[in-house]
Amino acid sequence: MEKEKLEEKSIELLEEYDPTRNYRHYTGIMAIIITIIAVSLSLFHLYTAGFGILLALKQRAVHLGFIFTLIFLLYPFKPSFKNNKFVLMFDMVLAFLSIVISGYIIINYRELVARAGIYTELDHIIAIIAILVVLEGTRRVIGWELPLISSLFLIYSHFGQQMPGVLAHRGYSWSRIASHMYFTTEGIFGIPLGVSATYIFLFLLLGAFAKRTGLGDLFIDLAMAVTGRTTGGPAKAAVVSSGLMGSISGSSVANTVTTGSFTIPLMKNVGYSPRFAAAVEAAASTGGQIMPPIMGAAAFIMAEFIGVRYVDIAKAAILPALLYYIAVGLMVHFEAKKSGLSGLSADETPKIIDVIKTRGHMILPLIVIFYYLFRGYTPLKAAYVGILLSFALSYLKKDTRMNLKEIIITLKEGAESALGVAAACACVGFIVGATTLTGLGLKFTSITVALAQGNLFLALVFTMIACTILGTGLPTTATYIVLATMAAPALTHLGVPILAAHLFVLYFGVVADLTPPAALAAYAGAGIAGSNPLKTGLTAVKLAVAGFVVPFIFAYSPALLLLDSSVGQIILITVSSILGVLALAAGVLGYLVREANVIERVLLSVSAIFLLIPGWQTDIIGLVLFGIAWFLQKK
Repeated sequence: MEKEKLEEKSIELLEEYDPTRNYRHYTGIMAIIITIIAVSLSLFHLYTAGFGILLALKQRAVHLGFIFTLIFLLYPFKPSFKNNKFVLMFDMVLAFLSIVISGYIIINYRELVARAGIYTELDHIIAIIAILVVLEGTRRVIGWELPLISSLFLIYSHFGQQMPGVLAHRGYSWSRIASHMYFTTEGIFGIPLGVSATYIFLFLLLGAFAKRTGLGDLFIDLAMAVTGRTTGGPAKAAVVSSGLMGSISGSSVANTVTTGSFTIPLMKNVGYSPRFAAAVEAAASTGGQIMPPIMGAAAFIMAEFIGVRYVDIAKAAILPALLYYIAVGLMVHFEAKKSGLSGLSADETPKIIDVIKTRGHMILPLIVIFYYLFRGYTPLKAAYVGILLSFALSYLKKDTRMNLKEIIITLKEGAESALGVAAACACVGFIVGATTLTGLGLKFTSITVALAQGNLFLALVFTMIACTILGTGLPTTATYIVLATMAAPALTHLGVPILAAHLFVLYFGVVADLTPPAALAAYAGAGIAGSNPLKTGLTAVKLAVAGFVVPFIFAYSPALLLLDSSVGQIILITVSSILGVLALAAGVLGYLVREANVIERVLLSVSAIFLLIPGWQTDIIGLVLFGIAWFLQKK
């Protein structure tokens, strides 16, 4: 009964804070139709992953047709119109148009290729309908911000001659813009949707299977078994389990609600304030998008954008992600020490051996995914094998075994979890397409470099601000794509390695989920804890402060990303960075050996800055300052 109440609460919070979960819940024949469409979408992706994907434009067109058909059937014009039958009839028309714009590409593919850019009046009409369908569908599933920004880029493409100064360009007709966005792989069917139609969907489906087979419960139980008895144990368990689960789920809000329903009440029970408990869960869940092996959806798109193997991105992201979680874990520990909190008793924590016996076999799919990725297989192949293995292993134990009904539900949930990401990938194609059509990317690079006056630090700050502002209204994936197109080239122009530049953009797109006024992950945690949402968001930002500092380090020193560095350099920067986040956590929380006074906090904070700045000279200064602070604390 208690578990059912938690699940109901989770659904309510997801609908409130995650717009992608606020949709119609059908019964009867419509429920069957939705299930058939969603399951068919999942089976299509499983089949193409196992037996070969279609030609790029066809694969993306099928993906788009399924996605937007489901969106218009599930998401009404306004949430309050969920039960309006007239609105449903209108939505069915839009769902039919989604099939039309997809089918038009598939049926006429050879003719379109043969005509080589010569388009008919019907072509232009279908292209304009496609643009409107994508804009409206995206608005319904993730909100108005991204469609509005995309529309501004489309308008900019047309009115180029009226633009001032460096922003001016020749301008293009509406028919030229529409055909560029619809018939090429530069717009709707560009790289973002291509990645969504292959890697992203399969990993989201893997996440659905992992959840259904109890991998999330395994992570929570293991984290509790390892950390539960330590000082402030439940909070540390939240950090560990949310980091593990977040690396698979790819959604800050969904992860906060899923693991937070269990960890936040436990944190409150041992003495943490509701605000701090919710902030810990939000900070830990959000960091999952920068934690290998999966890192949410954006990392797959990054691999395609910069032409780097996904496994190389995962390798580069390991150390920064660990620093982020070390910092959050240390702050949790210091807060527990400062508040005099203890851990759980032996009776309240599971035993590691019991956890492994019950669900330990479900960790094997992740191990196999690691193996396939590091052996050089594509992420698509790794995810496909991981799904099949998850399904097969579930039958080893009675409590993880999946029957036919659960398989259908899992395939359906996997498809539904992909709607928001896929819609964002299609809609952000307008921004990418407008950038390539008008040359705006090069102009934006010139503007950024000019504003920063060639100063890398200023350019990094400008990029951080842009990411934070965009990230408050856009999903992480969309934020990354926009800034990777516009801002990352400016950073590479100033000497930042391309992988470091793109990871810099990704980091600030991720931590935007914690940044008020639209800190959705923190607000979802506050909903579970019963705390003030704004104060929870500010506390979560404090806990995630390493996420704001670490990107600046690897922008200046690629050694943190294990790039072009000797073993000695990597060891030096690793040790100094760990000491740096220790000093940072102690300075921010005001506790090291005991509660710190103002002078000690300043010493710790300044020492953190010097320790985190690459270079042995600054490391020595940081160590001296840290030693002074430690001596004062002990004295």
